[in-house]
Order: sequence, then structure tokens, then C-alpha cells
Amino acid sequence: MSHNSGLHLELNGRKTRLKWHQLRKRLADPVFSLAVMAEGFAVGASMELDLRVRADGGFAVVHDDTLESETDGRGLVSASRREDLEGLRYAVGGEPLILSEDLARLLSGAHPDTLVQFDMKSDLGVIGSAGLAHLVQIIGANAGNIIVSATDLALIAAMRETMPEVARGIDPSEDIWEAWEKDGFSAASDALDAALAGPTAAGTIYLHYPLVLKAADNGLDMIAASHEAGLLVDAWTFNPARPDEGLTEAEIETVRRLLELGADQITTDEAPLLEAAWRAAGHTVSAPD
Repeated sequence: MSHNSGLHLELNGRKTRLKWHQLRKRLADPVFSLAVMAEGFAVGASMELDLRVRADGGFAVVHDDTLESETDGRGLVSASRREDLEGLRYAVGGEPLILSEDLARLLSGAHPDTLVQFDMKSDLGVIGSAGLAHLVQIIGANAGNIIVSATDLALIAAMRETMPEVARGIDPSEDIWEAWEKDGFSAASDALDAALAGPTAAGTIYLHYPLVLKAADNGLDMIAASHEAGLLVDAWTFNPARPDEGLTEAEIETVRRLLELGADQITTDEAPLLEAAWRAAGHTVSAPD
């Protein structure tokens, strides 16, 4: 396997995983590429995809609630059944629409290090008991390869009850930003504390990387606070402004700061490029374990 496979960065002997945002290794890749996902399953990558519930309790890998924004179909995802979606393709790239049944099939042969973030775009009220039961079915014996995240904390709490063996993630970034803008820096700190002490018993917190850096500039180490509360930190979503030209010195410095602060994972659409640029800047990246 090539060292430039985009799996992790390394600083002072500590590894930080790179997560392939929306199943992309490059910004030039189509969003939600089945081919990229299959590659990631083979090499043990960390990847993220979006899920919306269907009318039959299954799921489709799309971000928006309507099909026409991302596929050649029309209508609400939540009003569609498996048979309605099986012939659809993504508007960009033309690859077949990924359904939860495809995920179940590929998961069965996943590399042990594979970690797939199911970012749930439907709320618990829409997913309901049928959707939760379907998640149990498709995850099956591969619970160790999955982390489920959502902005709907009720859904994450329900996942804790339904599938306690599946890792859970929360993203309070929007709430923290809003608190900061409305009531100042101390309110942002309080919002982080509230998220860390919430009822989800999450193992990972997803934090907008500019928020992490701005907070650090103001004396709040959000990553250290999260670690103290027992959570891993994913800093999202870092991409170079001009991928064709590599990373600028300022962009390398941004990555360095995130690693020095202790980010456990960085979400990106340019994982191999980040790894290559980090190596070119003089940092060793050891082969995957």
C-alpha cells in the first residue's frame, strides 16, 4: 500500500486519523463514490457518509431531504422505498445511489481498522422504530466499524439504548458558534461544557476546526477539555484553497496547530494530498499498523 493513501498524519509519534469526507479522497471525486468507499473498506480508512431514512425504514446515502438536489430522481427521500431508488444515480459522477443494503454488504468484508461515520440527517421522529431496527440489521456484527452521529441528540440517546455497542458522536459546533456570537466567549465555553456533559454518552465530538483555533487563540483549549471529558475530537472540515497547487505554508501551519492541540481526527476531502504535503514539510508518516 502506498504511504500516500491518506489514512493519517503523525506528529511527535502521535497519529491523527484523516477522515474521507462524504466518501471523497479528492475534491475532484464525486460525492458519495461507491468505488472510493470500497477502497476505503479495503485499506481500513476512516470515512463519513450522510444517511436519510426511506419510507420503508431503510436508508439512502444523500445529504438533502429531496432526491433532485443530488440524484436523477425526484421527491422526498422519506417518501421513497427501496424499489423506487434502486435505479437512481448521483447527478455528479453518475454512480449508482448507495442504499443501506449496499453498506451492509460491503461492511461484511471491511478491514478491521475501517471506521464509517453514519451522519444521520433524519431526526428520530422521522426515523422511528422501523429505522432503528433497520440500523441494527445493517450494522450487524460490524458494530466496531461504525460511529453514528447526529445533531438530533434524542436520536443519539436512542442509539445509546438500542445499540450501546456502536460508537456515538455529537456535533455542537453550531450551538457553540451561536452562543459566542450572541453572548460572548464565556457563553461559548458554557455551551461546550453543556455538550460534553449531555445525556448521549458520546465517545467523539465533532468540532468545526476554525472554532477550535479561534477558541485556542482566546485561551480555551476545546480539544483538551473534550479529552478531559473522555471524548475523542474530530476537527472538520479542512481543505486547501487550491488543491492543484498543494498546501500553502499557512495551511500546513493550520494542520500543525490542530495536531499540536491533540486532534484525534481531521475531516478532509483531500486526505492523500494532506498526507503528501505533511511528508513534504519534513514530517514522517509511518505505514499503517
